[in-house]
Amino acid sequence: MFAYMIRRLILVLPVAFGVSLICFLLVHIAPGDPLTAIMAIDATAEEQAAMRAAYGLDRPLPVQFLFWLGNLMQGDLGNSIATGRPVASEVMRAVGNSLLLAATASLIAFPIGLFLGFLAGYYRDSWLDKLVTSASIAGVSVPNYWLGMVLVIIFSVNLAWLPAMGAGPAGSSGWAWDWAHMRHLILPAITLSVVPIGIVSRTVRALVGDIFHMDFVQALYAKGMSNMDVLRHVIRNAAATALSVMGLQLGALLGGSILIETVFNWPGSGMLLSTAIFQRDLPLLQGTILVLAMFFVTANLVVDILQAAIDPRIKRS
Repeated sequence: MFAYMIRRLILVLPVAFGVSLICFLLVHIAPGDPLTAIMAIDATAEEQAAMRAAYGLDRPLPVQFLFWLGNLMQGDLGNSIATGRPVASEVMRAVGNSLLLAATASLIAFPIGLFLGFLAGYYRDSWLDKLVTSASIAGVSVPNYWLGMVLVIIFSVNLAWLPAMGAGPAGSSGWAWDWAHMRHLILPAITLSVVPIGIVSRTVRALVGDIFHMDFVQALYAKGMSNMDVLRHVIRNAAATALSVMGLQLGALLGGSILIETVFNWPGSGMLLSTAIFQRDLPLLQGTILVLAMFFVTANLVVDILQAAIDPRIKRS
């Protein structure tokens, strides 16, 4: 197991380098000049050249990447062009809010998705299976930003039960573990959890249904095992694949949703990405994408290790 973990950690290094290179190139090949947002309209050529030199944009792209990568290795993501503040502090604050939202959505989505998927797989082709499958397809198909607006209309406007936007009272971007702040988390977390519920439940339903029709399950019943013992074997065989799907969904949730965070005015990574795109803020855009990509890579690494711990066949392969 330790050797497998070391191999996986070594494989992460080229992936991390490739991700950093892609993040850098994708941002720079986009059209537009990032300095137009802060330069005066009547700026002289000398002033424009000085501004480009100050941000290192006068160098060739390979040189810019090497300097950016060197600063990155020291934990320096640069300064925002629009605000002048360190990108690292801006990104960490936004990613922390997205992590809170993603963790809450995961706590809602994964247990419900696993439970519904297992029920549908166990009672395959029954009315319960058809009901769960229909609900899963609807959850995946309905645009989550539209669902968010519907929830706001119902629970915030009509019923006035929950706040419509922000991460705290008076639109605060800070967080405290009290009911006044937690009320702001309910609607966006529910909205964000709908798609993972549908994906996880459909995946688990297919897994459980297929496993129950395998020969070893019939052999277990033939040996006189009880339903609970057989269920434990089925769950263990389905756990590795289900965990992989949940890991991918967790990575997607960590990336946040620009539309959902915009609907609820949630100060997370999605809102920060939206701001950086519209302001053409290259350092902020690069830093946000890179941190989110690294979270995704880390989440998949953890899932790979957990899969190997659950299913020894993965280590042998």
